[in-house]
Amino acid sequence: MNNLSHRKYIVGAIFSIICLIFIIRLFNVQVVNNKYKLDSDNNVLRVITEYPARGLVYDRNGELLVFNEAAYDLMLIPGQLKEMDTTLFCNLFDITKEDFLAKYNKAKSYSRYKPSVFEKELSAATYGNVQDQMYKFPGFFVQTRTLRKYPKNNAAHVLGYIGEVNNSIIEKNSYYKSGDYIGKSGLELAYEELLRGKRGVRKILVDVHNREKGSYNNGLEDTLSVAGQTIYSSLDVDLQAYGELLMQNKTGSVVAIEPKTGEILCLVSSPGYDPNLLVGRSIKTNYPILTKDSLKPLFNRATMAQYPPGSIFKTIQALIAMQEGVITEQTGFPCIKSLVGCHNHPTALNVAASIKMSCNPYYHQVFKRLIQQNKVKSIFKDSEIGLAKWATNVKKFGFGGTLETDIPGVKNGLVPGVDFYNRWYGEGRWAFSTIFSLSIGQGELGVIPIQMANLAAIIANKGYYYPPHILKKIEGVDTIPNLFTTKQYVGIDSVYFNPIIQGMLAVVDEPGGTARRAKINGISVCGKTGTAQNPHGEDHSVFIAFAPMENPKIAIAVYVENSGFGGTWAAPIASLMMEQYLTDSISDKLKEKRILEANLLNVIPKK
Repeated sequence: MNNLSHRKYIVGAIFSIICLIFIIRLFNVQVVNNKYKLDSDNNVLRVITEYPARGLVYDRNGELLVFNEAAYDLMLIPGQLKEMDTTLFCNLFDITKEDFLAKYNKAKSYSRYKPSVFEKELSAATYGNVQDQMYKFPGFFVQTRTLRKYPKNNAAHVLGYIGEVNNSIIEKNSYYKSGDYIGKSGLELAYEELLRGKRGVRKILVDVHNREKGSYNNGLEDTLSVAGQTIYSSLDVDLQAYGELLMQNKTGSVVAIEPKTGEILCLVSSPGYDPNLLVGRSIKTNYPILTKDSLKPLFNRATMAQYPPGSIFKTIQALIAMQEGVITEQTGFPCIKSLVGCHNHPTALNVAASIKMSCNPYYHQVFKRLIQQNKVKSIFKDSEIGLAKWATNVKKFGFGGTLETDIPGVKNGLVPGVDFYNRWYGEGRWAFSTIFSLSIGQGELGVIPIQMANLAAIIANKGYYYPPHILKKIEGVDTIPNLFTTKQYVGIDSVYFNPIIQGMLAVVDEPGGTARRAKINGISVCGKTGTAQNPHGEDHSVFIAFAPMENPKIAIAVYVENSGFGGTWAAPIASLMMEQYLTDSISDKLKEKRILEANLLNVIPKK
């Protein structure tokens, strides 16, 4: 009995201690600490996301290209919404009562107790007009964010734009949540992780009149937002703006690269658009308009349009042929027009002359020596062996594959190989005579303008290039990715570039050259014209160049669609761009006037 009596007291003591613990805990929760009460009814605690300012973007000379402007999201917690003057609210925010109800129902279906966006991206002016009235609308509050602004109105395709994340992005990347913004294209997309910064959170108390009363829990649970990093791009915004001006009323592109670094000096796609059109609430109106525009201003022709390279490709043919030993720099071929059509000119007695006069039959015979080297008896198998090696060599120049760059969405182009023609014609059913149009940069070859600008840089550097890139510097960081500072060699000995460069100099400087309009007084310009065949209308005018010949500072490619011979339009545009960059002036005002006044958008197609 004594043991039972002792047990009774022990059990009673345990229950007493447990009850005392619960009483103390309930007193702490209900009286001392109101955290749990706030969490349960959620009517005086507000959690606000602190969105960081995205990083600024400058050009290579310190000109501001992208900055931030304050904007405000109108948020709603449906469970806190009480009777209010709906008419006044709708008038202040310029919405209809039908819109109000639709937005309210959407917010309520999301959550009665969690905030969601009721109206996005109010301007500072709009918020300033309603700020003093907000206490009249319980459940509503504003959340600060920033919008991108573009003071120069240039380089829209390079800089890109930002937009709200969708469910697909949220599912793939746990960092993002509904209401966040992300880079959608261009530099904004390429360097999203650097530019976006880091979100913060602020918890505040509000009274029954929707007024802030101070930090919750003394701000111990708040986190600071961290602004995105500042980026210096390689663009020269003055050169970019000049290129966009020259390309007005024309369809095409201009890409300029600094050969010794691979930095992109300008990247023009025309027609273009004002980047400010795709900012904030206006994007909903402007994006569909730009999408439906028949001139396709959103399409980045510099990185996505594919064309035949035309006669510019003869530079690569000559380089590969000399490297392979099937010709020397002194090799000459007669201009036999029965092989392939050509204009009238003297016989090209060497490689430099063939480049100067752009002789088609010359390169028909060069290409034949590359493709049919009599390695085997079968002409078909021999052509397969020759084409496979040729395609491998061409791709070393950055063609036919993804050119490594930090500009998103660069297309590959096409260098047709053995598998391509086997699918097209059937295995053992094609030979050199089937594919000879490749010799002069036509046929199935496809190149992208940025690849052609890179070719100009390769020739300027006599055999190597740095991957073209738009990033020059990250503020506070000493280096950029190794990819952009590593030379990419194309497998051609530097000595073989000398006759190519001499021929390109003659193209511009000497009588009989095909690009006399590219000449700049006092500057040695090396260039090559091309006329890219267009089955849908007038041929495209193409030109690549670099200058000065010694110590080149700029390499450039210009495409002007539906405008004919390369020396007519593309060459003078390139020369104006190079002179502007090298001298900060234009000596031939008549040349400039002709380009500025030209409207080539409505060229009559050839029949």
